[in-house]
Amino acid sequence: MEYSHITHPFDPIYDRNSRILILGSFPSVKSREQQFFYGHPMNRFWKVMAGVLEKAVPVTVEEKEQFLLENGIAVWDVIESCDIKGSSDSSIRNVVPTDIAGVLKESHIKKIYTNGKTAGTLFTKYQEKAIGRPAVILPSTSPANAAYSLERLIQIWKEELDFS
Repeated sequence: MEYSHITHPFDPIYDRNSRILILGSFPSVKSREQQFFYGHPMNRFWKVMAGVLEKAVPVTVEEKEQFLLENGIAVWDVIESCDIKGSSDSSIRNVVPTDIAGVLKESHIKKIYTNGKTAGTLFTKYQEKAIGRPAVILPSTSPANAAYSLERLIQIWKEELDFS
């Protein structure tokens, strides 16, 4: 598979009431096709968030956006553009970071989390110094993270996410 240079195709989800920010690395091929976060049917993000909040799993893009905003959750990615092979985080190179500072300025984010180690590593490398805030690295909801069951992900995310 060849490298492609791709620019992030959609905007962050947040509003002035957002209290937590969850950062991924860069949208998968399926997410880019859907023009929304965590679009691969095997990604467990939406099931994990529904489990954490004890709510129904949102299905449509509109339901997902409403779910996030109603619960004070902002979602964005660490990377604005990069060279990538398909959806492979391990292939990412030539990174240009997103403007996380803009999201922080226009919301009430109290805590930042990353969805997985790759997002955490990229955040530390490209974002942490610029915004002066750390992030808590959570286990990835990606189907590639087979070491964690859905139940275990929900338990860990529920223990870590601070909605106060």
